[in-house]
Amino acid sequence: MAGLTAAALAVVGFLAYQASANAPDDLNARPDKSPTAPSRSPGGKTDPLKLPAGSGAGKRVVYSLEGDRVWLVGESGKVKRTYKVTPSTVDPVPGSYAVSSRTGQVIGSDGVQIEHVVRFTSVDGIAIGFSAALNGSTQKPDPAKKTGGIRSSREDGNVMWDFALYETKVVVVR
Repeated sequence: MAGLTAAALAVVGFLAYQASANAPDDLNARPDKSPTAPSRSPGGKTDPLKLPAGSGAGKRVVYSLEGDRVWLVGESGKVKRTYKVTPSTVDPVPGSYAVSSRTGQVIGSDGVQIEHVVRFTSVDGIAIGFSAALNGSTQKPDPAKKTGGIRSSREDGNVMWDFALYETKVVVVR
């Protein structure tokens, strides 16, 4: 019996060693945030996680209208984080902007309590910016209402809040 226990412990120890040797540096990183993911899938399609070409240089927030995705890019040009968002009913025009205002908590144009609002433009008097609902919802907005909030999870909203300070570049791409 003692021999079987010793053998089992040896196998478990070896497997633990193998796992630790292959573990990523940051165990908190979510798989969809990998900036080194391949640019093409086996079927030949473009990788939706890859930073869009022509999105600029240096520190910036990149928002894809067609991909409903945000990338937070550091000074070195490396993606620090990427995540899906729920778009508003009013889209900004593709182009380069800067964070123009920030608000800790407020009621959104859809009546939902939101936090970490990072605004960068307006369209026809509707403020456009990133935010997270306090209740954690990322539901699609009512298409009959004109809203400008690009919603994320609270976790992603916290990271955006810390990253996108006043005058941080925001690049909107198709």
